[in-house]
Amino acid sequence: MTGVNMTSLTPARKGELTAEERVMLQVAAAGNAEITEMILDAGAETDLVNSVGRTAAQMAAFVGQHDCVTVINNFFSRARLEYYTRPEGSKGEPKLPPKLAGPLHKIIMTTNLNPVKMVMLVKEDPLLVDVVALEKCYRVMDLLCEQCVKQQDMNEVLAMKMHYISCVLQKCLAFLQERDDNLDALLKSLLKGRDGDGFPQYQEKFIRDCIQKFPYCEANLLQQLVRIIAPVEIGNVPTAFSVLTQALTGQMVLMDTEYCATCGERGADKKCSFCKMVVYCGKTCQRLHWFTHKRQCKTPVPQRDAQFNRQPKLRELSSNADDSDVVNAASSMLALCLGLSECALQHSPSDDYCETSEACEDPPHAGKD
Repeated sequence: MTGVNMTSLTPARKGELTAEERVMLQVAAAGNAEITEMILDAGAETDLVNSVGRTAAQMAAFVGQHDCVTVINNFFSRARLEYYTRPEGSKGEPKLPPKLAGPLHKIIMTTNLNPVKMVMLVKEDPLLVDVVALEKCYRVMDLLCEQCVKQQDMNEVLAMKMHYISCVLQKCLAFLQERDDNLDALLKSLLKGRDGDGFPQYQEKFIRDCIQKFPYCEANLLQQLVRIIAPVEIGNVPTAFSVLTQALTGQMVLMDTEYCATCGERGADKKCSFCKMVVYCGKTCQRLHWFTHKRQCKTPVPQRDAQFNRQPKLRELSSNADDSDVVNAASSMLALCLGLSECALQHSPSDDYCETSEACEDPPHAGKD
């Protein structure tokens, strides 16, 4: 399977390394993600190269320190966001209210790109569960996306992430305007599995739609993503979420045995005690997922085992993508390959959520084996 060479998309520059940057190169290669983040907070640049011409992210990737690659490639200074909290000229009103800078920066810094997790981050902060606040936030994300593309050293990875977050915030806004609730309907729409295998079809379509809407069709990253995702039928691997995650974070793409079935958080270890097929990071995620998982959880054991055996095993995407066959025109490739005429989300939020008439049941206890 072809992967996205994430580190090659981040421009490098030569120059005099500060003490912090020299330490970061060493720490990243050693694999200490926490100290790497502290050094970045202190002001170290991520695009300077060492004596052999490698950035800190490239050094970490070279020795297999994927967590450090993720930290470096997802770092975004809060000062850059706070620029939009200052009043401009005679208008007297900033593009982003200062009280929203913290919650929005938390979403920007997350390395979990699962839309369910991002909606949960919005939902848990009362400041964000507001139509006006969400509109201001997504407009700032659009400005940051444009800035990342038009700056001297274009950062396509960060631009794509800003665009993706903007799409999630816009979807939250649409549901609030339609239903005026606490985003539970959106969460259920993203989690609802299709009959038969429980695959979250709407979530896959949503992520593909986000990629398709990236406004800079000439971007190499967009073309790589489309080339990988386009031939894959919805429900097969790699999923759009797994491809996007590797492209934007540099993480290895593992199958769902290590990820929470609800929010996609890495390292989930609490299995459903009944079927043993899915894992969660906690009781909150298990309860949220139960409305759709109970259809699969109650599947007869032989059929359930057969489904489990068909699941792909641990897999890692290659970090060296062959770009020789990248289609020249991204726009025509999008129309031809991504098949968004079939999976575009053109219906209203009310079409996405299906009310269930079944009585609410408590899910079985989830815990470690």
